[in-house]
Amino acid sequence: MTKNLVIVESPSKSKTIEKYLGNDYKVVSSKGHIRDLATSGKYGLGVDVDNNFEPSYIAISGKKKLISDLKKQVKDSDKVILATDPDREGEAISWHLKDALGISDKKYERVLFHEITKNKVIEAINNPTKIDFNLVKSQETRRILDRIIGFRLSKLMQSKTGGKSAGRVQSVALKLIVDREREIEAFSPEEYWTISAFFNDIEANLFKYKSDDVEIKSIDQADEILDNLSNNFIVENIETKKKNKKSKAPFTTSTLQQDASNKLNFPAKKTMSIAQKLYEGKDIGVETVGLITYMRTDSIRLSDEFIASTYHFIEENYGKEYIGYAKTAKKTENVQDAHEAIRPTSILRTPEVVKKYLTNDEYKLYKMIYYRALASLMADAKVDVTSVILNNNDYKFKVNGQILISDGYLKVYSEYESSEDKILPDELKKKDNVLTTNKIEKKQHFTNPPSRYTEAKLIKEMEELGIGRPSTYAKILDTIKERNYVVLEEKKFKPTDIGIETTDKLQEFFSDIINVKYTADMENDLDFIALGNLNEVKVLRDFYNKFEPEVKKAFGEMEKVPPKETGEACPSCGNKLVVRKGKYGEFVACSNYPECKYIKKEEKSLVEVMDCPKCDGKIIEKKTRRGKLFYGCSNYPKCDFASWDKPTNNKCEKCGANLVEKKQNLVCPNCEKK
Repeated sequence: MTKNLVIVESPSKSKTIEKYLGNDYKVVSSKGHIRDLATSGKYGLGVDVDNNFEPSYIAISGKKKLISDLKKQVKDSDKVILATDPDREGEAISWHLKDALGISDKKYERVLFHEITKNKVIEAINNPTKIDFNLVKSQETRRILDRIIGFRLSKLMQSKTGGKSAGRVQSVALKLIVDREREIEAFSPEEYWTISAFFNDIEANLFKYKSDDVEIKSIDQADEILDNLSNNFIVENIETKKKNKKSKAPFTTSTLQQDASNKLNFPAKKTMSIAQKLYEGKDIGVETVGLITYMRTDSIRLSDEFIASTYHFIEENYGKEYIGYAKTAKKTENVQDAHEAIRPTSILRTPEVVKKYLTNDEYKLYKMIYYRALASLMADAKVDVTSVILNNNDYKFKVNGQILISDGYLKVYSEYESSEDKILPDELKKKDNVLTTNKIEKKQHFTNPPSRYTEAKLIKEMEELGIGRPSTYAKILDTIKERNYVVLEEKKFKPTDIGIETTDKLQEFFSDIINVKYTADMENDLDFIALGNLNEVKVLRDFYNKFEPEVKKAFGEMEKVPPKETGEACPSCGNKLVVRKGKYGEFVACSNYPECKYIKKEEKSLVEVMDCPKCDGKIIEKKTRRGKLFYGCSNYPKCDFASWDKPTNNKCEKCGANLVEKKQNLVCPNCEKK
């Protein structure tokens, strides 16, 4: 009999937590969600749209045995503690566990682990609560909305276009990329010129004539100005100001994904995967402990406890003058502030201390999180900024200099945010001084179109527009890449033809739903449901009454995109051959289907490697059903020779076997002698 059964989502998290709790606790994992919407009922939605959108849930494939095992463990326990992730998704998983495992209200408790450290885990266990059903309703409403839109629009796209899927947020993100591409295509570059004067390695740039801003649109204008300039410049004005350079706030999910993309070259999916491992716990020799707080958050708030310990750390290691102040956010309707910012669970666990226990990528991400949180509580950097105005026949040139006089937070954050000194010579610091230039240069430029979205820029744009939520960004970007709606060119999103086609068709019939405002408003409605301020059935009913008639209209009126022609004629009936999409990818068939059922057989070219060492056949390249390359005999099944590694004619000196290529080395498959 188990006194207390603790259920978490992750197996690795369960191992960490079990080490903190005594013998009275058993910690097990649900391995994420155990149930999802069924695919039965109207349109296979798993939702009874005519009965207040009542959902129908079934066990996720492969989870029936796990559910059965959990039921037995629940029955053998005095108390069940549901400790899934501290967010809406985690709250919903807790409810599904309670409902599916038949746990009574009296027998269960809900606890929230915002960080996986011994003190915080025990503190959470000692302060249990109950499931927040408003959060559950919000998550369930999101899931139902995504199911209805996903199923109905995906089927529409598959029947009318070459697209594979559509989604509530996914399709809006794709639209942003397509709209940006069209801006780029429509862009007409405009010519402009700049004029600069050089004083050794100092460059001064023309910006005014008398009191008017200078805009140079042609070479003739540039030459006219050059004709009016002499080689002598008078120092007209010198202005020096002390400026404070403030550190950035600690990371949120969005800013972490953006900086990891920009500074570490990590895709959002990889960033979240690594952050999950750092949160769930790492063995650092003396203990297994979560190194960062929960990584799904839109808050920049830090706990009083962490702030106090970090101030002490700063004073001890850098001096009292390096202590700064905690950042506060402007309250916006999109910020939930349910959790702290992403930070190290202890400021004493420096990246250098834990480095040997982490992979290289884990270390890079932890180091960036650690120093961002530390820098956010350090003093401002201080710089002297000097601006000098030079006059040449009423043409005004400007040159700026900057000197760092106090490094402040840059003491620890200079790797991620540089601040270079630009020291001006003494002759530029004396008013009315006359300087002689050694070169005046004109330069032609053209305005640039808006740039395509990188992952970081698209995440930032989605966050600012209120599309989706931080925890969904990585999945959204991953989906549009998997669906071949976009490709990455120089780390920037470019829509494919099918991505553009899918977007255009959706905008033709669903522009009032697949747009930024409607999607952002729906996110706000989900937030209101989470707060208990809005009825979820009303939200679903209002949406469905608007959406379903448009879907039916689209099925009837949307023109089907014709398949792409190959330029060949069908050998059976003479009609055109076209490219069609099937369950296993594209294939070429007759356009006159079903009257003509001709399908062009794919001609497979055999790649011969060598003579077979076992028979008179040839060793050729082959592929498994999953597309993995291996090497086998052309006389199969009479000859069973097969190898994952490429065989060669070179012989092993020890046993005489044919050597194989393995990681650019020749290795004996029998004795592994290189």
